[in-house]
Amino acid sequence: MNRAIKITAGILITLILAITIGLLARTRSEAYDLLHSPMATRELPDETPAEYNLLFEDVTVTNPDGMKLAGWFIPSENGAVIIMQHGYKSTRSELLNEAEMMQSHGYGVLLTSIRAHDYSEGELITLGVYEVQDMEAWYQYLLTRDDIDPEKIGILGNSYGGMLSIQFASQNQNIKAVVANSAFSSMKDTVATSVKHFTGLPEFPFVPLIVFWAEQSTGIKMEEIDATKWIPLISPRPVFLMQGGADTVVSPNSGQLLYDAAGEPRELWFDPELGHVEFDTERSEEYEMRVVAFFDQYLLDQ
Repeated sequence: MNRAIKITAGILITLILAITIGLLARTRSEAYDLLHSPMATRELPDETPAEYNLLFEDVTVTNPDGMKLAGWFIPSENGAVIIMQHGYKSTRSELLNEAEMMQSHGYGVLLTSIRAHDYSEGELITLGVYEVQDMEAWYQYLLTRDDIDPEKIGILGNSYGGMLSIQFASQNQNIKAVVANSAFSSMKDTVATSVKHFTGLPEFPFVPLIVFWAEQSTGIKMEEIDATKWIPLISPRPVFLMQGGADTVVSPNSGQLLYDAAGEPRELWFDPELGHVEFDTERSEEYEMRVVAFFDQYLLDQ
């Protein structure tokens, strides 16, 4: 009997060890994939502004880490310009319909990309910790152009790009107006939703382990990535937030959390039927009316 118990216990211990090792290996691999984007496997632009009959320039800037970043500039007719930042593991072409929309109202557009995305150099995604330096490099580029009024610079971002837009505007007082479409409020608030979306894994026991490995590989604590701490620093400059109630990429309460943390003037457009970054496609006419009116008011004083 004792021998049978020992054999059974040994098998159980071996099984538990095997499961634990497998779990650790899987979550470490998932964390690596979430935070790395090698050029060979990343998404690249499938369209350019030419497909939208837009005049544009290919532009390149270099960030403080020496990485070259790729972008497009569409000239302004009214002296104002909108920086547009795409989302996580996406590309500049994601925002071409928004660029066409703003250009039709006289605005210039700078379609930016950040490290480890698009054709930009780098492979490590730091969820805004270092990408904000990339945004500053793009801002400095705009200051070199004599066709842009530096007092008329706004920013618009989708998803992760919305969070970056909030973060960057909180640090740069010369960004005069911010639009964030489906931005996440903080990693703490949205990590379970986002990990499930991008990996298909349930929250327990995978999310805490993925977060652990992500923090180990980057040296970044997830609680540091918190747009609810940055957004109040933007006031008295205006913020326009959009959030869909059917969002499965970021937590659907992200918009309300950001709105509650923001100072005035602030606006939240919440639609319970919309998913992630669907306002410009599913509500295109209202999207154009509201976004253009927002920038007209705060950049052109109209």
